[in-house]
Amino acid sequence: MSLTVTPLSPALGAQISGVDISREITAEQRDAIEQALLEHQVLFFRDQPLTPEQQARFAARFGDLHIHPIYPNVPDTPQVLVLDTAVTDVRDNAVWHTDVTFLPTPALGAVLSAKQLPAFGGDTLWASGIAAFEALSAPLRKMLDGLTATHDFTKSFPLERFGTTPEDLARWEATRRNNPPLSHPVVRSHPVSGRKALFVNEGFTTRINELSELESEALLKLLFAHATRPEFSIRWRWQENDVAFWDNRVTQHFAVDDYRPNRRVMHRATILGDAPF
Repeated sequence: MSLTVTPLSPALGAQISGVDISREITAEQRDAIEQALLEHQVLFFRDQPLTPEQQARFAARFGDLHIHPIYPNVPDTPQVLVLDTAVTDVRDNAVWHTDVTFLPTPALGAVLSAKQLPAFGGDTLWASGIAAFEALSAPLRKMLDGLTATHDFTKSFPLERFGTTPEDLARWEATRRNNPPLSHPVVRSHPVSGRKALFVNEGFTTRINELSELESEALLKLLFAHATRPEFSIRWRWQENDVAFWDNRVTQHFAVDDYRPNRRVMHRATILGDAPF
């Protein structure tokens, strides 16, 4: 097997070469990619032109796929959502977030494919919740273990931006009914590696349940800033047909919104995970 893993930074990130993910990957390739994901948390593949069907097939090798309740999708492949700045307001991606933590079983990971890019700008950053947790002082790590936090769909999808037409309003209201605020651990354990990671994010986390409102606000402010420090993160400069595959259980990411009025089109396939613990 010619698959090669090249680490990109100490905290997270590796580039994968020697595999064509547009084709049906072998069991050996799948296992090697999964092992690299466990170790490096976000993987990058250059020059991998994928049809939506190929992207969904690759992602489905790692778990069941999610259909997003708000974002538009590819009509014949609904498991692939479309992030197109000419069609949808994607400002909620320009904040540090972990995908769909408003679900009882948030995403295991996601496969993102670059379809149309601005001439410059539009980079994406990822940060490691493992590196962030391990860099905290022992007393703070001990305090955080056992705390829970509320995650709310409406924090990144507010009614005033996503309910502006009757059709959008009906979709938003249905999503709100089906996804009421819920709680996850502030620190989660990776279900495979067992490593602990911070699991709060500015996109969806609204408060720490066991603390007063003022205490929660202060601690979340600290954790949001700490988790996204440069030494825990990596920045990827996209090229057309690049693919990123990240472990959503222990990372968060930020899509830099610095390229308007130019257009940026990305396709994402989201892999369902399990309940955080």
